[in-house]
Amino acid sequence: MSISKEKFKEMLREKGLKVTNQRLLVLEVLADHQDKHLTAEDIYELVKEDYPEIGLATIYRTVQLLLEMQLVDRISLDDGCVRYEIGEFFDGEERHHHHHLICRTCGQVFPFKNDLLDELESHIEQTTGFHVLDHELKFYGQCKKCRKKASTEKHVEV
Repeated sequence: MSISKEKFKEMLREKGLKVTNQRLLVLEVLADHQDKHLTAEDIYELVKEDYPEIGLATIYRTVQLLLEMQLVDRISLDDGCVRYEIGEFFDGEERHHHHHLICRTCGQVFPFKNDLLDELESHIEQTTGFHVLDHELKFYGQCKKCRKKASTEKHVEV
């Protein structure tokens, strides 16, 4: 987990919110599945394993609250589903951007953590005075596995 349970509790308290098992479980599930992009239903299924009495509506309310607190991010991967991921924390509140590589063939999503846009953001602020708070970037293409499979199929047809 990129942030401790105690830090989650502290952040909830700082916002004047109660520390509840549901809120902690949702945060833990998202933190434990950082490489995934979970829907509310995915989160529900995972939380339900440890907390069977929880309802889907509670998950939706909790995710919305955590979104408003900027503890989680909402992402759209153009598949018709709203997905969530935990924000990545470094030195307290500072966040690191990461982007998504989306394979058009198999639909797999790969996070890409190298952020080369910091220089562009600085340039935008220097030239326009506009301070970028956040950005999201998605690259569409074909993953290595699908490219290899397509290449193999092409050679078999010849």
